Amino acid sequence: MKKLIAFLAIAGFMTFGLTNDVLAGGPDETVEQVTEEQVDEQAALHEETLDVEEVNVAKPFHQVLKDKYIEGTVEWMTPLLLILIFGLAMVIERIIYLNLATTNTKKLLHGIEESLAKGDLEAAKELCRNTRGPVASIFYQGLDRYNESVEEIDKAIVSYCSVQTARLETNMSWIGFCIAAAPSLGFMTTVVGMVRAFDDIEKAGDISPTIVAGGMKLALITTIFGLIVALILQLFYSYLIAKVDGLVTEMEDSSISYMDIIVKYKCKGGNLVDTQE
Repeated sequence: MKKLIAFLAIAGFMTFGLTNDVLAGGPDETVEQVTEEQVDEQAALHEETLDVEEVNVAKPFHQVLKDKYIEGTVEWMTPLLLILIFGLAMVIERIIYLNLATTNTKKLLHGIEESLAKGDLEAAKELCRNTRGPVASIFYQGLDRYNESVEEIDKAIVSYCSVQTARLETNMSWIGFCIAAAPSLGFMTTVVGMVRAFDDIEKAGDISPTIVAGGMKLALITTIFGLIVALILQLFYSYLIAKVDGLVTEMEDSSISYMDIIVKYKCKGGNLVDTQE
């Protein structure tokens, strides 16, 4: 009987100890599992945030242009690029020429008047030869006919003004052609894109946004680039037209003052002898 009681007591102590161990160890394991799940969730959330940030990062402008150029297809975008390059080349050439054609007419007229006042026709001619620009060329034509009548001098100046005006407008027609050609090519590509979209619909036998999007995208991209090229060249074209108009007005005004000087000294001193002759 005593042995039975002792055995039951030992079994009770062992059961109580195991129960305490299980109760003591359970919460720790549960906490560890919860912590691992939170870490996994935070890592996944961080990865999603990085992905969103990568999508939201804006591409450089040149990369965007490159991507759109490829999307518009090389066969249609290359002609637009060539038109832009050719148009800008003509613009640069005209800007350089017109800036070099600008002359200080007041200084030139003053120098010519001083030379004629001294009776030195050759000095006046030399001054015109050493001065660049259409105004100096026109004045030289008048001095070259100084010993002729005033009517002949005026006629020569008017004729040479027309020649110089035509030279100022050289290559302007090519810039106008590029301005007209760029959007026209873009609109033509629009028609081609629409035709391509309808061909795709016919082959698929179904109308869906995916089928239509390819042709429409090509049409819109090339049209946008054509309009951009035309706007860029139109901006420079307007500047060049204003520059040409300013130079022509300057030629006409200075020619009037120049003829006043010629008449003044012809009436005062008559014909002058060219020292080179």
